Amino acid sequence: MTTLNAELRTFFEARQQQIPAEVREIMRRAGQELADSGQAGHALTTGAQAPRFSLPAATGETVTLDGLLARGPVVLTFYRGAWCPYCNIALRALQQRHEEITARGARLVAVSPQIPDESLSLAEKHGLAFDVLSDLGSDTAKQYGLAFDLPDDLAAVYDKLGFDLQRVNAGHPRTLPLPATYVIDRAGVIRWSFVDPDYTARAEPSAILTALDELA
Repeated sequence: MTTLNAELRTFFEARQQQIPAEVREIMRRAGQELADSGQAGHALTTGAQAPRFSLPAATGETVTLDGLLARGPVVLTFYRGAWCPYCNIALRALQQRHEEITARGARLVAVSPQIPDESLSLAEKHGLAFDVLSDLGSDTAKQYGLAFDLPDDLAAVYDKLGFDLQRVNAGHPRTLPLPATYVIDRAGVIRWSFVDPDYTARAEPSAILTALDELA
């Protein structure tokens, strides 16, 4: 079976052929600066208490971490938005393993800084069976140490590509989360974590399942 990160790498290599060299350089430089900034080192990791949140779901209700934990462990994944093709690939991969996650008594939720309408269209498009939550202003991502601001030149590239982050992020176009996934036990303690400044890398669903098995 092809791993998620192998699929992401294949997509990245094909995508590079379609992007002008000057744009590729802006993306490469921004990625290197983010890696060099040490931002990932500020993110919460295994053993930390997971910050509580109360966020609107795409379907309209409010979802709280305490409410989720009352029913079992939580798999919490942060993604950049429906405009990000790497996020879409990663969310589809999680959907493919969703039954295996729930069979272990866990709840999967995905969080991004985009407005609920954008999350709903994403959930409908990919047939996602798990909650997709809106972290407007990235306040929850900040609590987990994941939020960062895009540099000016990369933000301008995203504008030219038509991502319209001003609208989909409700006036917070520059702030995004590092891709991250946490397995949180019923006591609210992070028992497994994946954080990477490289948005083309994501937590492997198989590793998430292994982490859930180790909670049992």
